[in-house]
Amino acid sequence: MRLNFFLFFTIFYTFKTTASISKDTLSIDSPPVSHWEETNNFRLIFTQNSFVNWSSGGNNSISGIAKINIKRDYKNNHKVWQNELKACYGLNKEARRELRKTEDLIELNSTFGYRKDITSKWYTSAKFNFKTQFANGYKYPNKDKPISKFFSPAYNFFGVGSEYFSKENELKVYISPLTNKMTFVYNQILANEGAFGVARAIYDTEGDLVTSGENLKMEVGTYISSEWKTMVMENIKMSNKLILYSDYLNKYGNIDVNWEMNFDMTINKHITANVGTHFLYDDDVKSKKDQNNDGILVSVGPKIQLKQMLGVGVLYSF
Repeated sequence: MRLNFFLFFTIFYTFKTTASISKDTLSIDSPPVSHWEETNNFRLIFTQNSFVNWSSGGNNSISGIAKINIKRDYKNNHKVWQNELKACYGLNKEARRELRKTEDLIELNSTFGYRKDITSKWYTSAKFNFKTQFANGYKYPNKDKPISKFFSPAYNFFGVGSEYFSKENELKVYISPLTNKMTFVYNQILANEGAFGVARAIYDTEGDLVTSGENLKMEVGTYISSEWKTMVMENIKMSNKLILYSDYLNKYGNIDVNWEMNFDMTINKHITANVGTHFLYDDDVKSKKDQNNDGILVSVGPKIQLKQMLGVGVLYSF
């Protein structure tokens, strides 16, 4: 009897102890799974030129650009939700010349996708994009009259379509047959001029204002975007982003083009170099020119816009 009781007590105590250890071990070794991925980057890019008794001539100059990139991405089986905030601002100072703006952007992107099969790379998606700027823009050297301001313009895209997403190849292709584009021009002076495609003001024969210019232009059209990243050499990564848009109601087939290509060169954990180009064409954005050198800017129609950049920067991730 005593032997049976001792055997029963030993088995019960061993089982209880083992279960307790297993429970504690599981609670320590199995942290909760998060479906969110976070990225926070801050970058400062500098360029500088200095001349002393340089026979070919030249002006001393220094420029800097601050860039912030914040991402919050969610992925769980059938669903993916990608969010991105980008902001950048740059200034240039050249000898015997006023301080000038070189870069200015506020951009918010959000894409939600759903797929029926967890092995599929095609998602039914809804995409949102918003852009504007921080400060006034000028047609230098004329600084008396801004040609752009905060929320003048601002662009908002919202549409539904299909997106192909391959994380292995770092490739995204989005096709939307139905995307709404809204152009905001909240500065009334620019709106009265019909800047950025909004309906301009109407004046009578004596030059008096009859109807103010509109602050909003609505469009509905086709939106196609692609984004591809790849390592072209060790420590050199290329990113290529192309956006095409055409309005159904206004000159369908006349395509707005937004194409960016950047090469990011990693020197070490915190030092990087960047070479980039940005190509734009928008039929609603009219180029302005001081034709008579009298300080009066007149519209000369849409033109291809091109920006190039080369700089060395400091990268901080947090």
